Amino acid sequence: MPLVIALLGILALILLIAVVKLDTFLSFVIVSLGIGIASGLDVIEVGNAIQNGIGGTLGDLTLIIGFGAMLGKLVAESGAASKITDALLDKVGTKNLQWGLALAGFIIGIPLFYNAGFIIVIPLIFAVAQASGFNMLYVGIPMLASLSVAHGYLPPHPSPAAIGIQLNADLGKTLIYGLIVAIPAIAIAGPIFAKTLKNFDITPDPTIFGFKPVPKELQPGLGISLLVALMPVILLSAGSVIKGYFPDNQFVLLIAQPYFGMLISVFFAVYFLGIKQGRNLEDVSKSLAESFKDIAVILLIIAGAGALKEILSASGTSTYIGEMLQHVNINPLLLGWATAAFIRICVGSATVSGLTAVGILAPLFGSQPDFQPELMVLAIGSGSLIMGHLNDGGFWLFKEYFNLSVKDTLKTWTVMETLVSVVGLIGVMLLSLVV
Repeated sequence: MPLVIALLGILALILLIAVVKLDTFLSFVIVSLGIGIASGLDVIEVGNAIQNGIGGTLGDLTLIIGFGAMLGKLVAESGAASKITDALLDKVGTKNLQWGLALAGFIIGIPLFYNAGFIIVIPLIFAVAQASGFNMLYVGIPMLASLSVAHGYLPPHPSPAAIGIQLNADLGKTLIYGLIVAIPAIAIAGPIFAKTLKNFDITPDPTIFGFKPVPKELQPGLGISLLVALMPVILLSAGSVIKGYFPDNQFVLLIAQPYFGMLISVFFAVYFLGIKQGRNLEDVSKSLAESFKDIAVILLIIAGAGALKEILSASGTSTYIGEMLQHVNINPLLLGWATAAFIRICVGSATVSGLTAVGILAPLFGSQPDFQPELMVLAIGSGSLIMGHLNDGGFWLFKEYFNLSVKDTLKTWTVMETLVSVVGLIGVMLLSLVV
C-alpha cells in the first residue's frame, strides 16, 4: 500500500504541474498533504513533517544559492561574461570557433543560473554568427550545451547542490567529478552535434535580443573576469582536497564549507566587478538585492521537494521503497538516472525531477556499502536533463530566441539535452570504475 500511495502521489504531482499548470510549490505541498494523510499520519504530524522538510532542505542551501545568484548578477552586469567570450574567440580563431564557444559557455555557466546565462549568451551567439557567417545553431549549440551541463551537474547550481546536501555528498568532490564527466558531455552534445546542424536553415529575429552589452572600454580585465567567474570552482575544489590533509584544522574546515567559498567569491565580485568598475557600494548592493528575485521561485521549488521527501520519510514510505528496491538487481547509479529521467520527461523541470528522484530513492542509496553520493548526484543530475520537450521552459526559450518551429526545436534542443544526459550517465558509470 505505501508504494501505491507514493506512485499515486507522484502521478498527481505530474498532473498538477504538467497538465493543470498549477504552481510547482503549491503542487508539492498539496501532494505532500495527500500522501501524509493517506499514509495514516494525523494532521499535526503532516504539518510538522512539511515544516521540517522545508526548513531542513533550505538550511545551508539558501546561503549557497543566494550567494551564487549575487555572484552571477555581478558577472553579468559588469560585462565579465562578454569579456571572457570575446577573449576566447580571439584566441581560438574561426577554425576552432565551436570549441572556444563551448569553453566560454562553460565558464559563464558556472556562476550563472541557466536562464540568466541563456539570456546573456544569446546576443553573443548572434554577434558571432553574423561575424563568422555560420548559422546560429552551429554557433549556439556548443555554448548552450555547456550551460546545460553546468546547470545539471555542478554545484553551486541549485539542483546538484540540493541533491548533494540531501545525500550528504562532499560538494567539492562532486564538483571535481562533475568537471571530469562534463568534458565528454559538452564535446559530444556541443561542437560535435552542432556540426550536423551547419547547413540548418534558420532566420533569427535580432529584435528580440533585449540584453544590453557593456561597452568594451567599461568591461573588467580578462584576468579578473576569469578569476571571479571561476573562484567558486577553485575554492570548492581546493577545499575538498586540502581538508583531507588537515581534517581537524578549523580554518581549513571553514574554507572547505561551500557557503563560505561562495561568500568569498561574492566579496571579490563586489570589489573587482563593482566598486573597481566605478560603481558605489549602494548601487552594487541594489544589484545584490535584485538577484534574489531570480532565485525566489527556485528556492520555493526546492522547499516543496523537501516537504515531499520528509513526508515520504515520516510516513515510512521511503523505508518501504528502499527495502523493496534492495531486492531489485539494478545498478543504483542507473536507477537514480532512470528515475530522474522519467520524472523529467513527465514534468519538464530538471530541478523538480532531480529533487523528486532523490527524495524517493535516498533511503536505498544510504544502505549501499560502497555508495558514493558524489557520483549519485551526477547520475541524478544527468538524468534530470534528458529529452526536454514541450513541457520544458527551456524548450520554448530556445524555440523563440532561435525562431524555430516546434519540429525543428525537437530535432535540435531536445536531441542536445538527450545527448548531455546519456553521455553524462556513461561518464558517471565509467568514473565509478576508477574512484
